[in-house]
Amino acid sequence: MNEGNTGGLKVRTNASSWVLITAIAFVLTLFGLVMLFSAAQSVFHGAYVMLAKQAVWTVLAFIGFLVAARVPLDMLRRYSWVLYGVSLLGLILILIPGIGVKVNGAQRWLGFGPVRLQVSEFAKIGLVLAMAHFMSSHQREIKTFLKGFLVPCCLIGGVCGLVMLQPDFGTTLLIATVGLIMLYQAGANLYYLVPSATLGAGAFSALVYLDPVRLRRVTAFLDVEANLNDGAYQLWQGILAFGAGGMNGVGLGRGRQQLSFLPEAHTDFIFAVIGEELGLLCTGGVVLLFLVVFLVVSWHARNAPRLFDFLLLQGSLMAITLQALINVGVVTGCLPTKGMSLPFISYGGSNLVVVFCFVGFIVNVLRSWNRPTLPTVREI
Repeated sequence: MNEGNTGGLKVRTNASSWVLITAIAFVLTLFGLVMLFSAAQSVFHGAYVMLAKQAVWTVLAFIGFLVAARVPLDMLRRYSWVLYGVSLLGLILILIPGIGVKVNGAQRWLGFGPVRLQVSEFAKIGLVLAMAHFMSSHQREIKTFLKGFLVPCCLIGGVCGLVMLQPDFGTTLLIATVGLIMLYQAGANLYYLVPSATLGAGAFSALVYLDPVRLRRVTAFLDVEANLNDGAYQLWQGILAFGAGGMNGVGLGRGRQQLSFLPEAHTDFIFAVIGEELGLLCTGGVVLLFLVVFLVVSWHARNAPRLFDFLLLQGSLMAITLQALINVGVVTGCLPTKGMSLPFISYGGSNLVVVFCFVGFIVNVLRSWNRPTLPTVREI
């Protein structure tokens, strides 16, 4: 962290860091638009229509980024409960028949004409803000059972329970993991946290076991070659894409897997399209950019002046990087198949807006540390 001197008053500056993080977010998004045009060649509506829609969402995401980066942090704290409450209300509304939009057996969207919003994505923002505000407001009681464990777990459980009813197992796991990491980083008592996390993992595994669709995905993942034409078809096509791409790829726009071979090539499995067309060097570069964001933010988080700033920073970072980690793990066959988009790159407006809001929060927090402790410099 750099330090500048203004009239004898030291001012910490993180300008280079938040500019770098912002630049990475926009580079990944522009790269995603290019890859989306290539990956959507076999989509019924056409690549040009899909590219135009994603461009509109990119503009909206940029607006969300500006708002999140400029709004005063104290105002975010004041309205954190409102945003959390709106998130719960939205999650309840989509479960009501006639209001929520149901696609492929999952009821996850609110429809406004041609526009669909995936409420569980926006619920991440409400949860991160509420968790950061509550735990920073009860910092002295963070080791206690009631305010240091039970209440934060109820905040996490309220969102996760409603998301599970949609059903959306992957997003539930992501939100729960982000919430528990924030709870751990706030200093919660491990005697409460470890058993509850273990119990939660066991309950989640039981739900997967009792759901035939999810269980089939897990068993297919464990034996891909025996399920090439069934549960592991999508994963196998993704592996073939990486194999065809090799080190340098077959060339932009020359991939075959997105031509009706690889399902969801423009959303969940767009990383496989990158691997086929641009090769290992490019996919490694994408992973490296996410790693840079993780390392830079984690490095600066050590110097957070307030617990709220620290938790907002870490919650925003985890929401982005954990999702990227899960997507890459699924596409490369390291994790069971789960529909989860790659941040900044996959097609989808709700997630793009939300991840840019999280980038805005990160930039907001880092920029807030540039301000001097005293409002004006005075002679003493």
